[in-house]
Amino acid sequence: MSVSQLLMGYANYYESSDFIVGDPSWFMHQVKGLRNQEAMAFVASSLSYGNRGQFLPKIARILESSSGEMDEWIRSGSFAHFFNANDTRCFYRLFTYSSFYVFLNTYSLLLKEYGSLGDYVRIRANDGYSAIVAICEYFREHGSGGVIPKNTTSACKRLCMFLRWMVRPDSPVDLGIWSFIDRRSLLIPLDTHVLQEARRIGLLNCSTASMNTCKRLTEKLSLIFPDDPLRGDFALFGYGIDHGNR
Repeated sequence: MSVSQLLMGYANYYESSDFIVGDPSWFMHQVKGLRNQEAMAFVASSLSYGNRGQFLPKIARILESSSGEMDEWIRSGSFAHFFNANDTRCFYRLFTYSSFYVFLNTYSLLLKEYGSLGDYVRIRANDGYSAIVAICEYFREHGSGGVIPKNTTSACKRLCMFLRWMVRPDSPVDLGIWSFIDRRSLLIPLDTHVLQEARRIGLLNCSTASMNTCKRLTEKLSLIFPDDPLRGDFALFGYGIDHGNR
């Protein structure tokens, strides 16, 4: 069996509604309305690194605090009842309650200025990479560093995952509500697990999870899935499951 056939098989099997269970994408399916889904997805993706057993409960606490009305919870500043600007206690790994307050406060400013994150990206970007740049720029220029990367030197895994959720249509997992970006321009959410799986299967020979590596892997996947390269995200996830890397 060729690498292409192997990955297409994994993609067909793992891109299903069952994938959502235990995945951070689950949270955006628990709220109603496009703006709530977008806001829930952005917050959930921002926390999605490290151990799932640790970050999923943190996202759940935020969902509970918002009572499912994520857009209004952020837009109105109600998040300040949960996150305090002067609270330096750890919320999750490198994020304190204070740093997450700053992140949400900046997001609130964006919502008030543009209406939604999608509306902001729509006027600033026309593909997956420029969308990442635009999001990084807004948060950096408004003094919110740490939660959102300051630039695209790193692979920006969490933003790439968020964009997959927003852009890819006709998926049992992804929402596909940002039709103004072509799914063929999206970049693979690259972390150490995906990098390891791509190396093992012969798609990459480098060991650094940078934006350049992210672009190279996406190009490789576009040869297998030319109309939808990020089907490869599900394929590599499945490959990792079968080989004990997940």
